Amino acid sequence: MPRNAAAARDAVIELLTSRFWCLEGEGAADVVVADALLVTSGLVTNAFRHGGGLTHFTVELTDEGLCIAVGDASTRTPVLPDEEGVGEGRIGGYGWLLVRRLATRVSITCHQGGKNITVFVPPA
Repeated sequence: MPRNAAAARDAVIELLTSRFWCLEGEGAADVVVADALLVTSGLVTNAFRHGGGLTHFTVELTDEGLCIAVGDASTRTPVLPDEEGVGEGRIGGYGWLLVRRLATRVSITCHQGGKNITVFVPPA
């Protein structure tokens, strides 16, 4: 289990580089990797910041793309910035917005001990 967002990003990079994606250059694969890292950071940071801690983390390659699953200890579902009335001068609050924009599919499953969020980042 990653201890923070940086460790979770390292797990994503390790999976992608060990399988088939190269992280060098300026190609389309770099964009996919950057998107995957942003989504990972947003989900894991939110689990620690708003969800009572990270309870589950998996990352795997599927036919749909990169599947990232994160669990936390809260049943409160994430909200978009405009739902919270984010005003000028507020720092942060855009992780969930990035996740929603970069992922092709997002699902949230609540259970007695919290929730799991599963997202798919497309391969290109």
